[in-house]
Amino acid sequence: MKLFFKILLALLIYVFFLVAYVPANWLVSIAPVPHNIKLSGVSGTLWQGQADMLKIDRRQIDQVSWQLNPWSLLLAQADLDVTIGTRATPVSGKANVTLSMSGIKAENLRFEAPSSFLLAGARLPFRTKVLGDLSVIVEKFEQGQPWCEQLTGKLFVNGVDVTNQFGAYPLGNMAFNLACVDGQVQLSAEDKGNDIGLAGTVTLVDQKRVQVAAKIKPTPNQPEDLTKALAFLGKQDSQGYYPINYQGRIPGM
Repeated sequence: MKLFFKILLALLIYVFFLVAYVPANWLVSIAPVPHNIKLSGVSGTLWQGQADMLKIDRRQIDQVSWQLNPWSLLLAQADLDVTIGTRATPVSGKANVTLSMSGIKAENLRFEAPSSFLLAGARLPFRTKVLGDLSVIVEKFEQGQPWCEQLTGKLFVNGVDVTNQFGAYPLGNMAFNLACVDGQVQLSAEDKGNDIGLAGTVTLVDQKRVQVAAKIKPTPNQPEDLTKALAFLGKQDSQGYYPINYQGRIPGM
């Protein structure tokens, strides 16, 4: 019996190290990767590796690397330190990610990208063009139904400049809080967090639908074209705010 357990232990150790040193590019070649995801320049192993390029639909991320904690597998989960890009690349970020049967968890997530990456060539209504950068900082995220069980973080949009057939709207910098409300991802803003007098919430209902419950008031720093357009939103309330309410598809999706 002792000999049997010794052989079994040796076999498990052998399989462990065999998997540990299997080339990552071979694993990718046999994995059922979705057709809209492409990986190239994959090197390293399952435990520690990198990919020169990851393309998801029309969005491209360069220099993706990962490091897996092998001991986490004993808990039926995978703990990964993931890094994408560098400060010199258009898209960059890092996070501590845990994958398990219950879903995805992430901590200490940081992600930065330009508007061109997020829009990925989508055609916006009224010939709208958007310039600017986005930064996301998430302290903790836990997957739930339909989106989240827990979410704490901040979203910053910097140097936002919107132009369309109605005018030019240099909106500047805006800050939003990230939270999980009844399983849905919610962004909330206070007018003191931006120069355009915007306050309210944006709730991600499902993959392509949002619900907006916000308000905006004239400020000295608002673009002239924006101030002129506020009257089209409806009637001002007692505090001078105009309503912004919307529920439907995400523009451009």
